[in-house]
Amino acid sequence: MAKVLTHMCMSLDGFVAQPDDNPAELFDWYWGGDVVVPSAQETMSFSVDAASATMLQELVSGCGAIVAGRRLFDQTDGWGDNHPAGAPVVVVTHRPPPEDAARRFPRTTFTGTVEEGIATAKNIAGDKFVTIASADIIQQALNMGLVDELCISQVPVLFGTGVRYFGELVGGHVMLEDPTVVQGTRALHLRYPVRR
Repeated sequence: MAKVLTHMCMSLDGFVAQPDDNPAELFDWYWGGDVVVPSAQETMSFSVDAASATMLQELVSGCGAIVAGRRLFDQTDGWGDNHPAGAPVVVVTHRPPPEDAARRFPRTTFTGTVEEGIATAKNIAGDKFVTIASADIIQQALNMGLVDELCISQVPVLFGTGVRYFGELVGGHVMLEDPTVVQGTRALHLRYPVRR
């Protein structure tokens, strides 16, 4: 069964976006180097440092499905039904899909709960992994014990306020194993397996 991981860019003080959902400087490292990592979108590629390129390529090529919340889906207009990682998207939402979803987003699946969203994404992903890409969904999945690994691209900036990566954890501490660390330019990439 597919492994479930998270990946988000995070400020040093734990935020993944400003209060208005703008990621500000958090994405600068994606275009701050000279090694090109193609995305699934023809009009977009990443230009990162060599260390970040290996890590980013692994996250993009190994992703079999993405779980996102409705807010992120709406903000990105569903990535035009072509997420940069190239994987199908599973949206967790309590609202009905857009009226034209079947036509505009044929690769996107809409589910009503986090558990259903992750189970659906695992079926889609096959031998690849599932990436959760929305802070609220990550927090809920962690609370339910559904996450296998946390991936963080920590950017050297302090926001002071905004949307937290890990904001509403309940039920005690979530213990993690020692990280794999990749020192990139303008980002420190950390991968923490969740201790079982």
